[in-house]
Amino acid sequence: MRRVSPRGLKLGILISTRPGTAGFVHGLRLAEAALSEGLEVYLYCIDDAVHGVSDAGLQTLRARGLRLFACAYGAQRRGIPRTDLATFAGLTLLNDLIGGTDRFVSFNSAAAAPAP
Repeated sequence: MRRVSPRGLKLGILISTRPGTAGFVHGLRLAEAALSEGLEVYLYCIDDAVHGVSDAGLQTLRARGLRLFACAYGAQRRGIPRTDLATFAGLTLLNDLIGGTDRFVSFNSAAAAPAP
């Protein structure tokens, strides 16, 4: 069997967890691996992940071609200023990413189980 190259495919990643959490780290590792394989990678930080826009690892991936987006509303609510470290946009852009990528995955924090 011949291996099909993923080069040129588009991967969308949504991260909603704070930097340093397992979800944030796994999202960055997936983005790194996908970039290494030649995929176009679009990463959208929402909720607590907007704290990670200035993360050194994320910015290194951005320098390698990662297209980085952050939720403008989430940043505003958390007092994070808009900078040129990411493109700050709303949920309409996120919707476009979901529809315009070949695969889309998300890394979210586990919700607490409801009380019995």
